[in-house]
Amino acid sequence: MEAFADTLIPGERRYGGDLAIAGAVSGPGAVQAGVLTTFTSPELPLATVLPEIAALLNARAIAYAATHLIVLPIVLPAFVGLSFHHRTTLVRGLYGPEDPDRAVWQMLSLLCGLAFDTAAHLDTRQAVASGHAGLSWLGFPPPGSDGLWRFPNHSYNKALATMHPATTASGSPA
Repeated sequence: MEAFADTLIPGERRYGGDLAIAGAVSGPGAVQAGVLTTFTSPELPLATVLPEIAALLNARAIAYAATHLIVLPIVLPAFVGLSFHHRTTLVRGLYGPEDPDRAVWQMLSLLCGLAFDTAAHLDTRQAVASGHAGLSWLGFPPPGSDGLWRFPNHSYNKALATMHPATTASGSPA
């Protein structure tokens, strides 16, 4: 499952013999951002079916390897045995409208993004304070001295609408 997540949001290898992470880029990826913790979160009913999903992914990798005349190492899970290029090509095909398991791959992709982009498995303050890999890489700002996030600059560098005159100081409508 780490190799799948690394294919979607690649990161650098954690150590020299790291085979799950292909090392296609420098910097952190989904694995460093805690994707397995997100996948196995008690709030999600996913942990119990992860072995079956991994088996399905490996079966797809074996079929892919057979059709592309790729010899897979017998000591590794099939998907891990593919190069990053072949992992990417295989995963791209999993999202086709004809793929019967497309919803599974889409759901896992969403969780990969949530782990990296939002630190979904952590409280935001805790994630920022601990230097969460994804939030740090994205440059997510720390909270203000009062522990709250405020964004004084508008996203388009201009206000898109004027504030309603009955809006309270806390930002609530009257």
